[in-house]
Amino acid sequence: MKNTSLVIMAAGIGSRFGGGIKQLEPVGPGGEIIMDYSIHDALEAGFNKIIFIIRKDLEKDFKEIIGNRIEKIAPVEYAFQEMDDLPEGFSTPEGRKKPWGTGQAVLAARHVIHEPFLVINADAYYGKEGFKKIHEYMVNEMNEDGEGYDMCMAGFILSNTLSENGGVTRGVCTVNENGYLEKVTETYDIYRDDNGMHAKDNEGNPVRVEAKQHVSMNMFGLPAGFLKELEKGFPEFLAGVREGDLKAEYLLPSIIDQCIRGKKGTVRVLETKDKWFGVTYKEDKPAVVASIRRLVDQGIYPEKLF
Repeated sequence: MKNTSLVIMAAGIGSRFGGGIKQLEPVGPGGEIIMDYSIHDALEAGFNKIIFIIRKDLEKDFKEIIGNRIEKIAPVEYAFQEMDDLPEGFSTPEGRKKPWGTGQAVLAARHVIHEPFLVINADAYYGKEGFKKIHEYMVNEMNEDGEGYDMCMAGFILSNTLSENGGVTRGVCTVNENGYLEKVTETYDIYRDDNGMHAKDNEGNPVRVEAKQHVSMNMFGLPAGFLKELEKGFPEFLAGVREGDLKAEYLLPSIIDQCIRGKKGTVRVLETKDKWFGVTYKEDKPAVVASIRRLVDQGIYPEKLF
């Protein structure tokens, strides 16, 4: 069987709300955190290695809360995303407080990724279907030796990714008739009420979105060779950061979008009808707990995962 890795971007778990680290809050009946469900679904789908991208200062707590448990059921590797992990010739601007985004996060794992890999966020529940479809694509269809990068992504239905506690930002996808991604449009303040769907563009102007449109939730299946693209692009990105900009980020979706526009790769959109949920707002946690409880009651998950 072809080796495949699940890469979990968890370096941002220092982001706190209400005094707790949101990605490490229990949401399952057995004290499970959201990551437990992603790992369970990935292993069930056939992924055979877990790579955690964390910060060095969180290593001890992270291993105690989840890492040591997962090491008992699957091979685990760690990569560390740090603000000062920069190419030669670059240094961290004074005053910057955060690492450089999801592109840098994946690049931090370059020494432990040697196979096709699936990237996800640590604080989101994705459902089983996306893991299965991406794993099947990686094993049966992904061409790792072709000219361009053969990539795939889970295409969630927009209406399955909304929050009841406020507007959300989503990458709304344009997909061609062959099922390939043409572009992703970052769309803001998306919510639904009795009058239908509402959304804004990056300048705050109202834009039209459809409940059934596909959106990207940062669930990408990538060949190992894509790391070369990240490595090549990072110094180019850093060279273009304006002086005084302390928040610029090297973002995975933007890099993938550039590959599509530059005809350096393709992205197959694999539709999943599962409901996505995450802790976007502090108020989302009770809804996440209730959603997991429903899935357990329906027999989709056992009362205790591991």
